[in-house]
Amino acid sequence: MIKLAPTIATAVLALVALAGCTEAERAQKSAYRSDRPADVTCRTFGEPFYVGRSTGKVTYDEGGRVTFVDRANGRLTTIEGECMIVYARGD
Repeated sequence: MIKLAPTIATAVLALVALAGCTEAERAQKSAYRSDRPADVTCRTFGEPFYVGRSTGKVTYDEGGRVTFVDRANGRLTTIEGECMIVYARGD
């Protein structure tokens, strides 16, 4: 019985750690849902390779990547390339 206690404690800590990752992911996605949606079109060599819509905010970084939650599948998406972002009107 004494050897079982550390195993149970390790399992409980692992579950808590996994739950924390899920909460962080949910918080990050909710930040991307809080803004106006945008149409996203990304091209390579002049040909579109991604055409879609975000659920909200689109962020950019110095490396030329855009990150947003894709409305079609609800996934946090990062694309590197030449992208055009057109936000919906705020009327």
